[in-house]
Amino acid sequence: MSSNLPSHLGKYAVTGLLGKGAMGVVYKAQDPHIKRTVAIKTVRRELIDADHESHLVARFKNEAQAAGGLSHPGIVSIYEYGEEDDLAYIVMEYVSGSALDVYFKQSIRFAPVDVVSIMAQLLDALGYAHEQGVVHRDIKPANIIIMTNGKLKVADFGIARIADSELTQVGMVMGTPSYIAPEQYLGKGKVDQRADLFSVGVVFYQLLTGEKPFAGASEAVIYKVCHEQPALPSVAAPDRSVSHFDAVVMKALAKLPEDRFQSAREFYDAILQAHRAPAMVALSEETIIHRPTQAASFPAVEPTSLSSQATPISGTSLAPTHWDATVLKEVEERLARIMGPFAKIMVRKAAKVTQSVDELYNLLAQEIEQAADRTEFLSTRTSLSLGGTQTGSGTQLTRGTTAITQEAIDNATRMLAPYIGPIAKVLAKKSASKVTSVQAFYTLLAENITDPQERQRFLKEAGINS
Repeated sequence: MSSNLPSHLGKYAVTGLLGKGAMGVVYKAQDPHIKRTVAIKTVRRELIDADHESHLVARFKNEAQAAGGLSHPGIVSIYEYGEEDDLAYIVMEYVSGSALDVYFKQSIRFAPVDVVSIMAQLLDALGYAHEQGVVHRDIKPANIIIMTNGKLKVADFGIARIADSELTQVGMVMGTPSYIAPEQYLGKGKVDQRADLFSVGVVFYQLLTGEKPFAGASEAVIYKVCHEQPALPSVAAPDRSVSHFDAVVMKALAKLPEDRFQSAREFYDAILQAHRAPAMVALSEETIIHRPTQAASFPAVEPTSLSSQATPISGTSLAPTHWDATVLKEVEERLARIMGPFAKIMVRKAAKVTQSVDELYNLLAQEIEQAADRTEFLSTRTSLSLGGTQTGSGTQLTRGTTAITQEAIDNATRMLAPYIGPIAKVLAKKSASKVTSVQAFYTLLAENITDPQERQRFLKEAGINS
């Protein structure tokens, strides 16, 4: 861990840095009581203009109040709000995945079945929030997180309006220009759930066409949102068969709230009627394979080891040739009991970057969030029937002549990560191929820690006398 990070925020042990902004920092941390990884979003009160401090801190606290009262699998959970010295902070769920805007920035196009899945999951989450009296007010791709299991979470209720709150009042324009509803700009009437549905309509348009319906400089965007009709999706993307969604999108983007869908459920039903098929509960395997190659912009998101290591391939995932297909099938069946149908893609991706069963199991285990589920999966390793031509089934690495076991590499990765972050895994593997003794292994790893005191602490934790 870098020496300029706080050791704790409240009861939480800070283990790393996830992101920085103009007003604060987002940390990765550990709840010491239940051993849960969390993200902590902070605001430095000293950096806020005195005239706006009370309002902005109240708005920040409002995020905790808004999302903290929501319990839905499609909404990033808020665990706690706190203040310490000159910091106000929110403790939230730590999510593995990529924000939708990262997909857009990399020009990744979604198949119609995945567009419908994203919309269905998004509207289901928002419908729940609206029923609880919470309007998000800043729905945009950066706040829509696609997780590694193909499920979706909505993040950042920071400017949400709670039904009985006066914090966000009529006439206050908050949000992101291209996604803000006309009534938010015009200050006419009460802003309600239909403003969120307009924003969802913008996201829907972008999913279908790859383009925003209202684009340009901020002033131009505001004018277009309030006064101009965008091109039909089928016109904006003539190469895609999306005309059956034209009417649904244009109703969602109506200038007057009363002309739009009046509820998330109504919007949801209209999409399914146009699609003429049920919505998939998660994104397709191919989309998960082609997930973005960089981290999401939402600070509580970090790419997983499998998504960052795997090489995208087209079509369905095929078994790597250096593995016995029977062995991989058995691992898939064991993992599927916990992870469901996405076990197949997870195993195939992990197999591409591993050479032994132990490596495969350890890499897959990192993708299982619940400790009990992780232990259950690892316990199936001993009952795996090895045979055929699968290589490297022992605990020793098959590459090179190293005597460092995979277990030692995994332990070293866990110990080193708090000091230098996710790159610890890569460095541990590389270092293991260069040495033949555990002491030399840890000594070599310690060279990656710049702070002398932290380097000594790492070596002491490893039981190495320097």
